[in-house]
Amino acid sequence: MANRNRNLIPEARKGLDRWKYEVAGEIGLTDYSSVDKGNLTSRENGSVGGEMVKRMVLDYESKLK
Repeated sequence: MANRNRNLIPEARKGLDRWKYEVAGEIGLTDYSSVDKGNLTSRENGSVGGEMVKRMVLDYESKLK
């Protein structure tokens, strides 16, 4: 199976990581950057990604108006 986890814009990786840690802190996962992600629940890890997607969609929708 092909590896689909590739960076279309490699320069964006650092910014997305920084934003991921910011979002994690805002939802209560204060040491998210240093914690072993394997020790977190699926709900905790999913909350970070879900919140990021939610904010991206809201940002895009606001730009359409």
